[in-house]
Amino acid sequence: MKLSRRQFIGSSAAAVIVAGMKAQGNVLGANNRVRVATVGFNGRGNAHIKGFLEMKDGGVEVAGLCDVDANVLANGGKQVEKASGRAPKLFKDVRELCASQDIDAVTTATPNHWHSLVAILGMQGGKDVYVEKPMSHNVWEGRQVVAAAQKYGKIVQHGTQSRSNPTLIRDMKLIHSGFIGQIVESRGYVYKNGNRGSIGRGTPGPVPAWLDWSLWQGPAQEKPFYVKTINSGGKKQAGMWVPYDWHYNWEYGNGEIGNQGVHQMDIACWGHNRGMPTRVHSAGGRFGMNDDGMTPNTQATTFAYADGSILTFEVRNLGSFQEMDGGDCGNSFFGTKGFYVVGKGFFTYKQGRMDQREAIPVPKDAISDSDEGNAFQRFVNAVRSRKQSDAPMSVLDAHISCAHCHLGNIAYRLGRSLEFDGQAERFKDAEANKMISRDYRKGFAVPQLA
Repeated sequence: MKLSRRQFIGSSAAAVIVAGMKAQGNVLGANNRVRVATVGFNGRGNAHIKGFLEMKDGGVEVAGLCDVDANVLANGGKQVEKASGRAPKLFKDVRELCASQDIDAVTTATPNHWHSLVAILGMQGGKDVYVEKPMSHNVWEGRQVVAAAQKYGKIVQHGTQSRSNPTLIRDMKLIHSGFIGQIVESRGYVYKNGNRGSIGRGTPGPVPAWLDWSLWQGPAQEKPFYVKTINSGGKKQAGMWVPYDWHYNWEYGNGEIGNQGVHQMDIACWGHNRGMPTRVHSAGGRFGMNDDGMTPNTQATTFAYADGSILTFEVRNLGSFQEMDGGDCGNSFFGTKGFYVVGKGFFTYKQGRMDQREAIPVPKDAISDSDEGNAFQRFVNAVRSRKQSDAPMSVLDAHISCAHCHLGNIAYRLGRSLEFDGQAERFKDAEANKMISRDYRKGFAVPQLA
């Protein structure tokens, strides 16, 4: 029986839990077919759909699509049907999708404030989940996703694709084995500026007829829809925060450290391999912008760990001079016997220009155990095998990487250094602890499972 929207608003959690109980066995579609549904695809979600449609084994079906934008939803349905010959089931409300018995796995590329709730509702509905970065909008709800994966026995894959890179997998194993000694500092940076200019200003205005603004806000407190009164950089958007600039509003996004920064933060945490920090300091600001953006475009964050090692992370959206390690996003790791630069290799500390550096050759017997394809293929492999280890990373590792972004933002917003208890996942600061979670809107609360 198809539930009405009113029934979902009143009892969505119960509905998906019941559905999950019926699907505990994870019985896939005919001939081991994996039926996937993508939630939120007016951006990154399109890559999800494309990735599954292009799989060569024919055993993956894009069986469902969900978006609160009626135009995006209708067009997506037509495109999938044209590409696959099958019309996907269309949903506006993700809670209805998660209760459906015609879907095996959910992928989500919604704005950040929806990520954890979609992941948990999907698992409660008996589905495996591919959740885009960051897995959470705050520290507390990330821990609930970890607990949900354990409680419901579901596969959860995080959208940091570098974990599927064979060269990085090999080199991280070498770093963890002590190849360049003990890592004393890990560094990540994001200097993107191509589409990181001023977002303009806005004022309350009419909601477009094709957009369900209430559903778009979901777990966030309900606020007026904003339209732009001043556009900058040639950007044309339906609203102030829709479809992209929500990244720069704390209600929905996590700033640049929680946008592109999650990718480099995840690599930094992967290599540093120390778990949660004990202290964090972050400073910066939003400079050179005449706009309503709330988040910093310049941010320097330092994390300290129990053994005294540090992880440093920089955001600078105004741009940068070509770094020694190259590119507008990067990572490097400094050990007691040498250092490693992602994309360039291992080096001694012999001084000189980069082209004069003394390389440390990778041992011939150093291999990667990853020949399982890209991130989407690895997700399907894990769904079929029922082994989280077949996914590129654990749910806990995803939580730790995302939590670093959130901890940095909390220290930045409060303007002071903070001590953190990684076991309890609490600060030694009452005001900071209020920012570990958020006040959820009725009907859209992330359930407490841990």
